[in-house]
Amino acid sequence: MATLIVLAVIALVVLVTLSRAIRIVPQARAGIVERLGRYQRTLDAGLALVVPYVDRVRPLIDLREQVVSFPPQPVITEDNLVIQIDTVIYFQVTDPKAASYEIADYIAAIEQLTVTTLRNVIGGMSLEDTLTSRDKVSTALRLVLDDATGKWGIRVNRVELKAVDPPASIQEAMEKQMRAERDRRAAILTAEGVKQSQILTAEGEKQSAILRAQGRRESQILEAEGQSKAIETVFGAIHAGDADPKLLAYQYLQTLPLIAQGESNKMWIIPSEITQALAHLGSALPVPKAPPGPAPNPGELGPADATEDGPQAPPP
Repeated sequence: MATLIVLAVIALVVLVTLSRAIRIVPQARAGIVERLGRYQRTLDAGLALVVPYVDRVRPLIDLREQVVSFPPQPVITEDNLVIQIDTVIYFQVTDPKAASYEIADYIAAIEQLTVTTLRNVIGGMSLEDTLTSRDKVSTALRLVLDDATGKWGIRVNRVELKAVDPPASIQEAMEKQMRAERDRRAAILTAEGVKQSQILTAEGEKQSAILRAQGRRESQILEAEGQSKAIETVFGAIHAGDADPKLLAYQYLQTLPLIAQGESNKMWIIPSEITQALAHLGSALPVPKAPPGPAPNPGELGPADATEDGPQAPPP
């Protein structure tokens, strides 16, 4: 019975010794080995052997890129406004030994360094520059943090401003300004639209008037050309037919009513040549003959008739 107990104790001691001597380090992790309280070596990923009861492995350090979001910090700008800024830090441990022995808590150290650096950078900028120059602020923070944390075995890859919250009164004033700017732009766009509409309408009316005038001009030209050709044809026909003055007078009298036609004619003066045309036309018409009747007696003729027909007889 005592032998079994001794064997069990020995087996237990061996198992514990082996468990303390064999260590498995996961990928992207690193272990710090201390022998009798002093730094011995750094364990990389994989299987590693240590001296049991002499070497001690500290908690594993994550070598992957880590993200830390810090709570809002009050920062005073150059124009004496207090704003709340949330920051996000992306960092990575590059030297596990320095991260273990050069700084006690590198997360808290990065947070405090970020706050002080942020206040220094924002203190030299106005509120408008802070809101519109986040990349500039992020770059300045990253350079300062990366330089300060290099001796800690930490590399700061990125620094982002997650939120920049000005005071409520400033936010309200900014919203009013934005609304006024939007209203102004809307009014300008509306005025520009009305202006363009009126310009296009005027251009359309102008083109329409020009086209109508051109149409009327071409119509009048064609009408005048037609009348000219008609006159030439009539003139040629008159000369070819050798018309006499009586026919010309008749055509002239037929043309006079056409000359007087027109909505704009309020008064028409009869030309002086109409008397000559009437004379020619009158000569062309036949003279009406007197109706036949009984011949008068010579004795019944009066003095006037006797004068016209022959010598008057002496009175008895």
